[in-house]
Amino acid sequence: MIVLSEAERSLSTSQEATSSQTKERLLSKAFVLASLSHFFHALAFNLYLHLSGFLKTAGADEREIGIIFGATGAAAIIARPPMGRLIDQRGRVVVIRLGGFLHVIGCALYLSVSGPGAWVTGVRIMHGISEAMLFTSLFAFASDIVPASRRFEGIALFGVSGMLPISLGSLLGDFLLARAGGISVGAYQSLFIASVVLASVAFLLSLPLKEPVRKEAEEPARGMGQAFLQKNLLPLWFAGVVFATCLAAPFTFFAPFVMAEHVGTAGMFFSCYSIAAITLRILAGKVPERVGPKRVLLPAMIAVGGGLFLLSRATLPIHVAVAGTLSGLGHGYTFPILLGLVVSRARPAERGAALAIFTALFDAGSFVGNPLFGTVIDSTKSFRTMFVTAAIIMVVGTSLFAMLDWKTARTTPAS
Repeated sequence: MIVLSEAERSLSTSQEATSSQTKERLLSKAFVLASLSHFFHALAFNLYLHLSGFLKTAGADEREIGIIFGATGAAAIIARPPMGRLIDQRGRVVVIRLGGFLHVIGCALYLSVSGPGAWVTGVRIMHGISEAMLFTSLFAFASDIVPASRRFEGIALFGVSGMLPISLGSLLGDFLLARAGGISVGAYQSLFIASVVLASVAFLLSLPLKEPVRKEAEEPARGMGQAFLQKNLLPLWFAGVVFATCLAAPFTFFAPFVMAEHVGTAGMFFSCYSIAAITLRILAGKVPERVGPKRVLLPAMIAVGGGLFLLSRATLPIHVAVAGTLSGLGHGYTFPILLGLVVSRARPAERGAALAIFTALFDAGSFVGNPLFGTVIDSTKSFRTMFVTAAIIMVVGTSLFAMLDWKTARTTPAS
């Protein structure tokens, strides 16, 4: 049974009222410019889907890889509270520019990395903080400039600029490594140089952005802690952690999986993943607003779990492609719907804080999932067991989220 909160009923009513009128425009100049900046930042980030392969080649085991990637999430989590306050108090654009500058520096520092150890962990921490700043501030900017009547559609469309680089980043990484002579520590230098160039382009594109005009909030902002404990947001935090934790399985360990099992390629999986998500958002981005976001969310989350299970059974390239497609379809709806629900339920004065918390969940998922799945691989000597574990967590977590949100909606009639 789907129970809507008062805020969501009001949003639905507002959307129905505008359905017979000319819809407000999504593709403003600010939207396009922010999307382009997001695209190039994300393309640079997604080149590092190959970083686990670099670390493996340099002598790291799966447990070390998990710890190095997990440190990234831990640092970003610590940075979230002050960042959320900064976004609400000083604005979105200042954080976009500062995060972009740190991103350029962080990418350049990878050129000095020779293998696992304290230095690469430090670089990953800086990289994670810049990613956290950009991820939060760009989506806060986008949520401010899209019409409220087209919020889920607008956020989903903006997210395409982050999904497309998953495919292009993995393919570009494959190309750069092959051109540099194959899998070797030295070959990754061209990949790191490319990331610096892409991050620099993204930073330059962000410079013309202007702070969006926001309506004066009716209620004053509370502290980050009170925003976090808002009752009707708690189920969304739980769903976000489950989703993000399970994403750590393919996004961190798929490259070593391919190296060990010789099934498909990273480019194949992530291309199918992102193409499926992008196609869904472009052709069916209006569906959540038409039928109700939570009616779409639960099947989407289950689809992610199904894709992870298929990876555990993959023996042919076509299996990898199907798994990537199914996971991508699930991701295509799960992320924008969860983010849109956060925006709808949060107080206007606390939107930046709420989005900082929401995006921190993905750092928390990395912090938990990377060491967890790395340990599973080390203990069982099986990547397939690791993917099964992730699939089980996703399905069970989705079921618990559905029950928790249903109970919360019944007892919380208003946001």
